Amino acid sequence: MNAQLSGVLAAARAENRAALIGYLPAGFPTIPGAAQAVQALIDGGVDVVELGLPHSDPVLDGPTIQTADDIALRNGVRTRDVLETVRQVTAANPAVPVLVMTYWNPVDRYGAARFAADLAAAGGAGCILPDLPVEEAGPWLAAAEELGLATVFVVAPSSRDQRLATITASGTGFVYAAAVMGVTGSRNQVGEMAEDLVRRTRATTDLPVCVGLGVSTAAQAAEVAAFADGVIVGSAFVQRILDAASPEAGYAAVRELAAELAVGVRKR
Repeated sequence: MNAQLSGVLAAARAENRAALIGYLPAGFPTIPGAAQAVQALIDGGVDVVELGLPHSDPVLDGPTIQTADDIALRNGVRTRDVLETVRQVTAANPAVPVLVMTYWNPVDRYGAARFAADLAAAGGAGCILPDLPVEEAGPWLAAAEELGLATVFVVAPSSRDQRLATITASGTGFVYAAAVMGVTGSRNQVGEMAEDLVRRTRATTDLPVCVGLGVSTAAQAAEVAAFADGVIVGSAFVQRILDAASPEAGYAAVRELAAELAVGVRKR
């Protein structure tokens, strides 16, 4: 359990709105520029930050985030750079929870206990681990719990009710509900299965249920906010930076989109 993350999500609920959770990968558009990009998210109104750990085989991520990951890896980003970005962001924004979203292999290679300790020392709030089976998460969960880090697992529309119960019993912080089957990326419509997945997940846990995959506009954010505790946006922010003529223009575009989405999550 992470008190900071739980407090921010509870505060959003007390305001009768969904939380806005923004994702960007570390090392993108440059290693030092990643903290500036995340700052733009926060300045625009994001409540919680997901910082991606770039991976050469990001099985959950679509072409947009894969492109950003490739840029970050070509920039030479390393796990220590991800943790340094967490430190910079949390030092400048102590009230904003920052989670690292990563596949399990980089954490396992770094050392689970070492990664948890370094993430906690950097001020991080926890990890989102989409490919770590709960049955194999024991060592990580023990390290995370000892250090007060949240562990967020991902559920999908294909998850059966019993599997949802197993996953949510092991997670802390919130549950990441994937709105659609497939990979990340902006879509014209939010998946119709998302609301049903939130309903089925809530039947198994008191944790907040936050929905990601596909949201890119204020209208879509409002649509998801009507039934979820949080709205997660990633690819749309990444695309704004990819489309920009300069990093500074990209940061401005990210800040502008975050502000639009922050209005959307308040339209319940």
